[in-house]
Amino acid sequence: MQNSLTPTTQTNSRRNLLVEVAWEVCNQLGGIYTVIRSKAPTMMEKWGDDYCLIGTYLHKNVSAEFEPTDDLSGVYGQAVQRMREAGFEVHYGTWLVTGRPRVVLFNPFSIYNKLGALKYELWEHHDIASPEGDDLFSQVVAFGYLTKVFLQTLEHSPLAADCNILAHFHEWMAAMPIPDLRRQNTRMGLLFTTHATLLGRYVAMNDPFFYDRLSHINWYEEAQRFNVIAIAKTERAAAHGAHVFTTVSEVTAQECIHFLGRKPDVILPNGLNIERFTALHEFQVLHQRFKEQINQFVMGHFFQSYSFDLDNTLYFFTSGRFEYRNKGYDLTLEALARLNWKMKHAGIDTTVVMFFITKQPFRSINSQALHSRAVMEEIRQDCEAIVKQVGTKLFHTAAASQETKLPDLNEFVDDYWKLRLRRTIQSWKSQQLPSVVTHDLENSDHDEILQFLRKSNLVNHYDDRVKIVYHPDFIAPTNPLFAMEYGQFVRGCHLGVFPSYYEPWGYTPLECIASGVPTITSDLAGFGDYVEKAMPDHDDKGIYMIHRRDRGFYEAAEQMAEIMFDFVQLSRRDRIELRNRVERSSSDFDWQNLVTYYNKAYDVALERVGAKN
Repeated sequence: MQNSLTPTTQTNSRRNLLVEVAWEVCNQLGGIYTVIRSKAPTMMEKWGDDYCLIGTYLHKNVSAEFEPTDDLSGVYGQAVQRMREAGFEVHYGTWLVTGRPRVVLFNPFSIYNKLGALKYELWEHHDIASPEGDDLFSQVVAFGYLTKVFLQTLEHSPLAADCNILAHFHEWMAAMPIPDLRRQNTRMGLLFTTHATLLGRYVAMNDPFFYDRLSHINWYEEAQRFNVIAIAKTERAAAHGAHVFTTVSEVTAQECIHFLGRKPDVILPNGLNIERFTALHEFQVLHQRFKEQINQFVMGHFFQSYSFDLDNTLYFFTSGRFEYRNKGYDLTLEALARLNWKMKHAGIDTTVVMFFITKQPFRSINSQALHSRAVMEEIRQDCEAIVKQVGTKLFHTAAASQETKLPDLNEFVDDYWKLRLRRTIQSWKSQQLPSVVTHDLENSDHDEILQFLRKSNLVNHYDDRVKIVYHPDFIAPTNPLFAMEYGQFVRGCHLGVFPSYYEPWGYTPLECIASGVPTITSDLAGFGDYVEKAMPDHDDKGIYMIHRRDRGFYEAAEQMAEIMFDFVQLSRRDRIELRNRVERSSSDFDWQNLVTYYNKAYDVALERVGAKN
């Protein structure tokens, strides 16, 4: 793609202002939140007070990340003041992340009295008819209007008279102002980034031959089929209205050409603020510490029925939205079934516990799982009490005795504790197989993961070398089963598994790398495609590539099973060395390096609007 565009020379004497607009500013709703939040420190280093973000003031979690201010000095504060004087509700302050960037937040509901007129103008000027009863689209229309008013107020502010202004919009929910601003001949440079086309996500989810058919798909017919005409038209209008159109990967660029009718000018690969993950020489220690916490869950979940050697157990995981085909859950399950057979056939005594961490509707945590965990905690407390009692008596005996041999420790345990521990263990043990799912799903009979596990009989039998834990909720410290942060869970695992069929970028494998955890990705994911082109020796650095673009499903599943089979045969020393190589490669994905692509896009935008020096 056109990342080779020649940027303008950065010798402007005029001040450049940059405003980034995203629905997820101060709102942890999806992957774009991670993009904007992790990039903010690097943006502040370059732009400082000339940088501002615009987002929505809708969700209850905003107050935890947003700190309002009464200081309305400066170019952005003055624009806020003028909007407030005009009667608009505007929240202004800083985002409580590294760098503390300025943010302007709008409540779309505050102008719902104008909604009818705004929707009429959207149809009259841009042929976009708002769908009836779609509250999200209504919020987007209102938010777009408020954003447009702010940008126009900023553009005409006396403090911005000698400034070049860039407005960068992320995704269709933030991009509604672009067509109007372009129609009104704004002097601002407008950039639009689509992180995933809506049609691409819908069609790929329902078409196993998506990539083969892509060039022949009629965007309008598919938008009608999935009842998303208004959103598809909004995406197209934003793509064509922007001075610079961008996306996050070469994979998504092909969708843009066919669904949005414009080839992206610049590719903007996503990075992470790697410093946030860096633990210097401690990351091996952290892996061991958090693995021990996962061990506690595994003991509670499996050891009620049978046990295995935790010192010879590997933890694999996958995570993300529940998109069975798009996220590659179907391929992962097929590969795991093959891995289970390969390990049995080869007589390998290692155990693999595979975690599926996703989000599905559930009624409650499985009562058996909760009870097992609670009883195991009671066993732990009994053991700690016995250890304390034995330790005290052993010390007294050793100090007073003339003998040098170790006494019989059983004599130091009271009958009460012997009986209590025996009864607790007896009440805990069960003849049932450990459940493959930790929660009571609302639709368990039709859940695609459970259907595959039942069909393949991969249901945690004693002799299965691959065990399954399907956890249909995200991991958090408040979770009674894990009681740890998601990032801590990632560090405690041995391998991340993300062989996506449709993934415009894919942060989950990147988060693994930042934590020193080897990962599997695919050449159909934006991240995988980027790695394959930029890092020829990716396998040596613990980034394993599943080739799905030119292979059938079962061929890709076999390749993945072989990769995992080779991984389980690595020695402990080999795995440690591999984690070291993974951790060293993480700097390649730091925003300090990848932000250069954004700088190119901004230079091109300034050039195209004829920005003055």
